[in-house]
Amino acid sequence: MPSSSPEGPVTDRLIAANRRYAAEFTDPGMDARPVLKVAVVACMDARLDLHAALGLELGDCHTIRNAGGVVTDDVIRSLTISQRALGTRSVVLIHHTGCGLLNLTEDFRHELELEVGQRPSWAVESFKDADQDVRQSMERVRTSPFLPHTDDVRGFVFDVTTGLLREIDPVGDAGR
Repeated sequence: MPSSSPEGPVTDRLIAANRRYAAEFTDPGMDARPVLKVAVVACMDARLDLHAALGLELGDCHTIRNAGGVVTDDVIRSLTISQRALGTRSVVLIHHTGCGLLNLTEDFRHELELEVGQRPSWAVESFKDADQDVRQSMERVRTSPFLPHTDDVRGFVFDVTTGLLREIDPVGDAGR
C-alpha cells in the first residue's frame, strides 16, 4: 500500500515540490567532479543533513549513503568510480549515535527468509560499537586495491543530539 498522509501520497508531494523547484531552477553549469575532491560515506538516517553539518554546497562532494554508512562492496564500487573517473582524493566516513544497525543482528536475514521464502544475498552489516565499525570501514577503504587515494581517509561519529562530529582514531584502544 502506498505511503500517504492527509495531503495524499508522499510521492505526489515530492513531485509537486520538484515542479516548484524546477520552475525556478537554473542550470549551475557544473560538472560531475566534486569541487572539493572529497567523497562522504554516511548513514542514510534522515536526521543527518550532511551538507548543512559539513558546510557543503552543491557540487562540493560525492555523497554515498546506505544503512549504517558501512563500507560495503557497493560503497567500494562507488568510491572507485569517484576516485578513478571523477577525481576525488579524500574520503570522509560518518556513522552516528542512535543508529538502527546497533539494534539489528544477522538474524534479520533469517527472519526475512522465513517471511518471504528467500534469504537476502546481502549481509546486514550490523554492529555493536559505532566507533569500532568506523575503524573497520576506514580499514576497508585503506586496504582496497581498487582505490588509488587512501592517504586521506578519516572517520567520525555524528552525535544526533548535538550535531557535533567526533573523530575516530583509526587505531583505537586495541592498538595502544
